[in-house]
Amino acid sequence: MARTESKMLPIGTLAPDFTLPDTVSGKNISLSDLKSDVATVIMFICNHCKYVKHVNPQIVKIVAKFKPKGLQFVGISSNDIINFPEDAPEEMTKTAKTLGYDFPYLYDESQEVAKAYDAACTPDFYIFDKDLKLVYRGRLDGSTPGNDIPLTGTDLRGALRAVVANDYVSEIQYPSMGCNIKWKAKN
Repeated sequence: MARTESKMLPIGTLAPDFTLPDTVSGKNISLSDLKSDVATVIMFICNHCKYVKHVNPQIVKIVAKFKPKGLQFVGISSNDIINFPEDAPEEMTKTAKTLGYDFPYLYDESQEVAKAYDAACTPDFYIFDKDLKLVYRGRLDGSTPGNDIPLTGTDLRGALRAVVANDYVSEIQYPSMGCNIKWKAKN
């Protein structure tokens, strides 16, 4: 598991469209199904990554706080399940139920969605405004497994509060850090 930083997609980028299977509901869900009149938060996460496991409690709290304010959240796993079977759709379903994910948890089998978003690691967070323009990308906060910094979600929470208040989201943003996305081997 190589520690990798997010690539920081340019602010203002329009959210790339997608339709993916939801491992929670069993339905195919598209970006247009998820679009919010406030903001849409796209999280590249997975089951096996220690960085995602570390931030999962804060993700659940943030969703519980901001979803009632009209924000929409979605998790996407794009990892190669041949080499990382813990990230397979049936395992994603179990993880979502066990952790109480109150958002769709989509499986990107082709890995095309991760490529379209220039996602590099898990976790990787993106906030798109009501027009699906990127206003935030990067980390939850400065806490990582073993660095003794408290897990607060301060970076993501600050951006979400600004979006809810229809305020300016600071462009001072830090890359997320986590496990690299497990790309499929090329034939």
